[in-house]
Amino acid sequence: MHARRLNLLAAVVLAVFALACGGGKRPSALTQPPPPPPPGTGSTYGGPRPQPVDAGPDVVPLDGEGVAASDFEESRADGEGGPLADVLFGYDQANLSDEGRALVERHAVWLQARREAKIIIEGHCDERGTVEYNLALGELRARAVRDLLVSLGVDGARLNVVSYGKERPLDGGSGEASWARNRRAHFVVRR
Repeated sequence: MHARRLNLLAAVVLAVFALACGGGKRPSALTQPPPPPPPGTGSTYGGPRPQPVDAGPDVVPLDGEGVAASDFEESRADGEGGPLADVLFGYDQANLSDEGRALVERHAVWLQARREAKIIIEGHCDERGTVEYNLALGELRARAVRDLLVSLGVDGARLNVVSYGKERPLDGGSGEASWARNRRAHFVVRR
């Protein structure tokens, strides 16, 4: 009889734990609709009014008329330029910093609004280290950005990854300032 009570107690504890955990993965904040307005507020938004977005190389405010197919420029033939800013990495690192994650999240919003855009994510490194090591590190950097974009709802079929390692530096100088500019994931935008 005592074993039966222990089994029943264990089952109850497991059931309560399963209910408390929710059992499911919460969807990305980018895909969740805004909460409904509180009763009697007259607001169409459930919180403070959104502030205007400052335009920049990686953020284009929308004016409510949707996005036209011509709403972005492609990267130049040399791969530079384009609407998405580079994501920078620390020395010998392929993990995204908080600033890098925030930038990729803004890029995901831009990409979701321009579904015809196809992206090549290039992984780059500074001049230190062997060619082989830097090619592998560049690949890890580009894949880290790609994986975050996919987790934020961007179709992975639109994203290609390539590593140039240390072979195509943005800044040809030597020293920490130059090296920091070369440790990056670069976006080439095509239709």
